Amino acid sequence: MINRILLKLCFVCGLGVLSSSALADMQIFACEPELEALAKELGGDRVSVSVATHAKQDVHYIQARPSLINKVRRADMVVCTGASLEIGWLPVLLKKGANPKVQGEPGLFMAAEQVELIGAGSVADRSQGDVHPEGNPHAFQDPYRMLSIAQKLADRLGVLDSDNKAYYLERFSDFKGRWLKAITNWETKAAPLKGQAVVVHHKSWEYFFNWLGIDMVASIEPLPGIPPTSSHLSQLVTQMESKPAYAIVRAPFTNKKGSVWLAKRTGICEVELAYTVGGSQQTTDLFTLFDSMIDQLLGAEQCK
Repeated sequence: MINRILLKLCFVCGLGVLSSSALADMQIFACEPELEALAKELGGDRVSVSVATHAKQDVHYIQARPSLINKVRRADMVVCTGASLEIGWLPVLLKKGANPKVQGEPGLFMAAEQVELIGAGSVADRSQGDVHPEGNPHAFQDPYRMLSIAQKLADRLGVLDSDNKAYYLERFSDFKGRWLKAITNWETKAAPLKGQAVVVHHKSWEYFFNWLGIDMVASIEPLPGIPPTSSHLSQLVTQMESKPAYAIVRAPFTNKKGSVWLAKRTGICEVELAYTVGGSQQTTDLFTLFDSMIDQLLGAEQCK
């Protein structure tokens, strides 16, 4: 009888240890899929990551739902882009979540603050459309900036979880080696795209195209975040007649009517790039994301 009681006590204690171990994982709330993927790369089995958005959503326009507020309330760390990308909903989550651990550094990590941004210091004039005075927030589209963000994130994880600091730095070192090798392969593969002209729906791709030497010659949006008018699209047709582009590029979450219309009128290939992790069946992590985007652009040549 005593042995049975002891066994039951040991079993309960064992469950308690397992439960404590599971709860000891750092809880990370990520705003975007690419940051979720990066946090998992660096955090491994020491972190649990939830994400606010998915690849089919425009992160400018997200509702501060109760489920997201609860995740922020339980988080040890919030990892977001910043540069006003989430200005319409992240401040609400932070306020209503009322979690002192993520109201500022080190628990609040903004990726855009870790690197130099294109267009930083622009005037915040709403007549110019959806502008970001801090600069273009989509810096993760440049793999070199992404590497800098990864290093800063690994350092921050070590600050918040000092017992596992060496683990996070080791995972960053492994990620860095694989990432630099991948960059070399990407640049070799994408060499035929250098100097090509593209029309974009939104300037989400500025870093990506700058990296590969691709020229953005026009935008479907007359101003950032402003839907195209018929007169603007007609002007693009005229422009493409004199200087045709290689491709028309849009993200999965954008309204495709304008780009499809322009593609039909000009015969230019219209490409839906994955943009972030989960944007296509092939994009399951950061590596396959860049693989997919380059392959999709190279494939535009075949539809002409």
